[in-house]
Amino acid sequence: MKKAFFLSIAIILTLTLAGCGSNKNNTGSEAASGNESKAVTKIVVGTGTQFPNVCFIDENGKLTGFDVELVREIDKRLADYEFDIQTLEFTNLLLSLETKKIDLIAHQMEKNPEREEKYLFNTEPYAHWRNKIIVAKDNDSVQTLDDLKGKKVLTTATTAQATILENYNKENNNAIEIVYQNGGANDTVAQVTSGRVDAFLAADFTLSLVDTKQELKAVGPALSEADILFMFRKNDPDQQKLSDAVDGAIKELKADGTLAKLSSEWLGDDFTSEEK
Repeated sequence: MKKAFFLSIAIILTLTLAGCGSNKNNTGSEAASGNESKAVTKIVVGTGTQFPNVCFIDENGKLTGFDVELVREIDKRLADYEFDIQTLEFTNLLLSLETKKIDLIAHQMEKNPEREEKYLFNTEPYAHWRNKIIVAKDNDSVQTLDDLKGKKVLTTATTAQATILENYNKENNNAIEIVYQNGGANDTVAQVTSGRVDAFLAADFTLSLVDTKQELKAVGPALSEADILFMFRKNDPDQQKLSDAVDGAIKELKADGTLAKLSSEWLGDDFTSEEK
């Protein structure tokens, strides 16, 4: 009996220890599995709501447009990142990037020397535009910035177009009266057609988007042309890594035709290269 009793105890202890060992192994496997999965980095993308067909709220209350849908396509291709798109006033985007409230600006940002001094741009452009003077259709007196001396020209602070006008005024004794608006483009056409201002500057593709009644025209040679890129904080290794990843995604989108398709869908043509 004693022998049978001790044999039973030995079997129970063996099974108990085996069970404990099994649990430990499972825990280890789960831990290993957890260690193998990479943490996804959340990226806050700043954009606007008042740029027709680029970043705007549609009739269903959805944020959409060329830049917005491009960011969503890039997000699909970057497994290490999760993009959270936030809307801000355009004039607040640069400061929000500097103060780390956002990590990336997506708002048809033109690369120019003034911005390049302070911010990091990715290297693979997703669009290319040419800035021109926009006037009323019956205005035949304007072809160059010199023709706008003594006249009112509408712009938005911190834009590439504002920089063109401000640089001109520095060299020409403030010859143009610059009228700043708050970032919305909703009444830009009305400001010109009503005569409250004489002109504004705009990228070549934007005229058909804002001037649906075809009351305006682009005149003269291009004042500037530039690649359109995303903007990041400068001198930040994590931002450089993100920028490089975005470049890789844009190359894929170009190669498979997605980028050109998005441009045609939202901007009316393929504005994704210099050749346009």
